[in-house]
Amino acid sequence: MKKIFIYGDIETLINYANAIEGCGAKPIFSTDIKLACTCDGLLLAGGGDVDPEFYGEKCTASTNIEQRRDIDEIELIKLFTEMRLPILGICRGLQIINVAFGGTLWQHIDTAPTHVWSEETGDKTHDILAEKNSFLSPIYGSKFSINSAHHQGIKKIADGFSVSAHCSDGIIEAIQCCEKNIYALQFHPERMCFKKKRSDTVDGSKIFNFFLSKC
Repeated sequence: MKKIFIYGDIETLINYANAIEGCGAKPIFSTDIKLACTCDGLLLAGGGDVDPEFYGEKCTASTNIEQRRDIDEIELIKLFTEMRLPILGICRGLQIINVAFGGTLWQHIDTAPTHVWSEETGDKTHDILAEKNSFLSPIYGSKFSINSAHHQGIKKIADGFSVSAHCSDGIIEAIQCCEKNIYALQFHPERMCFKKKRSDTVDGSKIFNFFLSKC
């Protein structure tokens, strides 16, 4: 059985555990990055904002910063890249990947009300457009509906990466670097599959199956 390392604890990241297990793999939750060396892939989960210090800015709109997590996840990205093992980034995961390879972020996007989670509505939903050569295009086609729960986004994309999908307002919704075996999403497929499957979005389990096929 394939093992996937996820930084954090299962109690707060249970949706990721359910998605990985539902697709037939074993998630390994820990903040001890030494355990990652025994795993077949890395999943970088959602969470608070990346410290702007890591992309050369002062904090103007970033919240829930965990610098220790930033440091450890950047180290994990380097480790799995060196081991030539696949990485999947989700929401914050996309952002930390972009920062780790020299990209920058919008600390608060202008169109945040379209994208951000709220207590009243929960996740937002909207369509995104996949690029022709995107890893998403063979899975879902050129246009499809996803959930959304973020207030930040990619400003400058990291060197070596390409845009996989974007929203109609220009916000980057997915990136990839096939050479490094890294794929990342701004949306949350773990809340679009199995017990969390929604009728107003595509099936998120296909993302995890794609990722596991790379492991």
